[in-house]
Amino acid sequence: MKNITIANTGLTSSNIVMGCMRINSLSLSEIDGLVKTALDQGINFFDHADKYGGGASETLFSQAIGMNSRLREKMIIQSKCCIRQDFYDASKEYILEAVDGSLKRLQTDFLDILLLHRPDALIEPEEVAEAFEILHSSGKVKYFGVSNYNPMQIELLKKYVPFPLVINQLQYSVVHTPMIDEGMAANMAINQSIERTGHVLDYCRLNDITIQAWSPFQKGFFEGPFFMDPKYVTLNKALTDYGEKYNLHITGAAVAWITRHPANMQVILGTTKPERLIAACQGSDVPMTRQEWYGIYKAAGNMIP
Repeated sequence: MKNITIANTGLTSSNIVMGCMRINSLSLSEIDGLVKTALDQGINFFDHADKYGGGASETLFSQAIGMNSRLREKMIIQSKCCIRQDFYDASKEYILEAVDGSLKRLQTDFLDILLLHRPDALIEPEEVAEAFEILHSSGKVKYFGVSNYNPMQIELLKKYVPFPLVINQLQYSVVHTPMIDEGMAANMAINQSIERTGHVLDYCRLNDITIQAWSPFQKGFFEGPFFMDPKYVTLNKALTDYGEKYNLHITGAAVAWITRHPANMQVILGTTKPERLIAACQGSDVPMTRQEWYGIYKAAGNMIP
């Protein structure tokens, strides 16, 4: 397992993250087994949100593993807030309420990282700054970040928030690559060159913000995985061929494509199956040449000008 240093923190983390969105569908023993598998693979980073399972995922996580100080020391725990029923809420009151709820459910005194889950169109950054200062000074949150934010939204927060924003969690897979496409086909009058992200990839690299890739196997916005999809025959062959070369499962090959990028991204795995977790973790740190990386990108249907 490859480890990375998250800039502006004291955290050394696995570049694979166990995502806990769907664990509320599992029994306590199944969750315990999944977490133990993750730890055995070298994963030390666990991603939560107050929205996941309506809070049940956080509760079940701590209950299943019997959260204690010994276990807590082995883990980097991140949670997110701001998504409510049919609206977003980045108010000071809700951020404070959400963190207290997560801490109680996770049976921990602090979060290593808190992310704002989605951009609130009605955000008042001064309120966010006040909430973050309270959480940090009380020891409830060590570091802060965002999820699904573009560069200007981050800049607005940075004007007021007195702490570095260390994470940006973004949808990214070999078939969801707008933050690659807009640079690859720059200044061309084609769909691939349309600027959709505000060049968020380069922005995060310039500002020492670690990108976390969510839905690394999805073909769209919760449309299911691209593996064995008849629309992606060429891509699946390219991933399979690469996997055979390095003795990887196809999911490990898809992870390796993401981890090859020099931005040192983290990959969030949302699987609830230990065997799938193990297979995907194989791609944490394997060699991939530029020719292989570009070949897989092209096989996904992208043009290399």
